[in-house]
Amino acid sequence: MAKLYFHYSTMNAGKSTVLLQASYNYHERGMQTYLLTAQFDHRAGDGRIASRIGIGADADTFAKGDNLFEKLRTRLAQGPCACIFVDEAQFLEEEQVWQLARAVDDLKVPVMCYGLRVDFQGHLFPGSAALLALADEMREVRTICWCGKKATMVVRQDENGQVITEGAQVQIGGNETYVSLCRKHWRISMGDMPADIEES
Repeated sequence: MAKLYFHYSTMNAGKSTVLLQASYNYHERGMQTYLLTAQFDHRAGDGRIASRIGIGADADTFAKGDNLFEKLRTRLAQGPCACIFVDEAQFLEEEQVWQLARAVDDLKVPVMCYGLRVDFQGHLFPGSAALLALADEMREVRTICWCGKKATMVVRQDENGQVITEGAQVQIGGNETYVSLCRKHWRISMGDMPADIEES
């Protein structure tokens, strides 16, 4: 039975690696997949999903206002497709998440979305909020803070490594811009908790 999945995490947890491995598993068994990623994220090149460990694959792209139900219906009309994979799912609009859910229900195709849960200020991304509400299954892709605890938050840094506490929700970047932390060390970094409490 087709389902809508949301695989979420913080930055640098390996979400794209998991996506690419899952897609490869389908191909290894002779089944086709359809990959989508955010149009404005050019870190790996236009229309490409890539992992920090060096693997990648070409993908179609989505932008604001795109009708993803129609995009998926067009792809399925071109031939068999066993699964849809969506990277950078936090950048989906709420209506686009509904379109993916309708594709699962009406077109009977599984859709696996991979993305961030919260931004650098601890707020849900609109796409992630919609996925948390609508997904049939949710799975956390785990990574760790420098202290060894599970990282659930992310901070944004400037070019000098100083933590930024204000700004636009969306700013494309990687290890040079974002650091994943546990909630306590995120609070310390954001000035919400005195650092000396850490020792108590």
